[in-house]
Amino acid sequence: MGFTIGGTRGIREIRPGARRRGRTSDCTAVAEFTGLWGWDVVPGARAAAGACSCGRADCPAPGAHPLDFAAVIPAGATLGEVSDAWAQFPGAAVMLCVGRAFDVIEVAEPAGRRALARLERMGLPLGPVTATPDGRAQFFVAPGAAAELPRLLYRMGWDDAALDLHGLGAGTYVTAPPSDRGGLGPVRWLRPPALDSATRPPQARLLLGTLAYVAHRSRV
Repeated sequence: MGFTIGGTRGIREIRPGARRRGRTSDCTAVAEFTGLWGWDVVPGARAAAGACSCGRADCPAPGAHPLDFAAVIPAGATLGEVSDAWAQFPGAAVMLCVGRAFDVIEVAEPAGRRALARLERMGLPLGPVTATPDGRAQFFVAPGAAAELPRLLYRMGWDDAALDLHGLGAGTYVTAPPSDRGGLGPVRWLRPPALDSATRPPQARLLLGTLAYVAHRSRV
């Protein structure tokens, strides 16, 4: 099943999960994120040999942050609009704005992979999941989860456990596949976006018990 993104100029058919090549690959990916999944996107910095493309010698997160001078490309942007915006920042990383369409629960990648397998066997609803080159698994969940995380962990009895489990909410950003993060390598999909989940990510409480349990077991 294909989906058409764009107006009368530059209409393209986007197939979820299709392999993309060429100079327009980033624009095609961003148009899919904005047009299909309803995500806000912002051009991000790149890192090479420890230096950040933002130009700051003292950058605290080389290649792992949005470009301060780049505007957000909003959900609903067409391929033509994305192409015009991205042409100003060739080679930029694709970063997703967290907090409006989704929040993120992040755990160590080995724990995340085990939790993902458990959750799939249980038949629980799941949204997209990424793996970062620095060893983190990021589960996309309904917005508001980051603010609610301490209360949810308390209600589940995990508030006093030293868990490697964190929530990312409004004002934070994640690097989208297949962009490079921090010069370490590309971000990958462990579970790619799908129409039945990307636009309606699951409530965090449905996944949190399993994530917390596996994160705790990973420490012992």
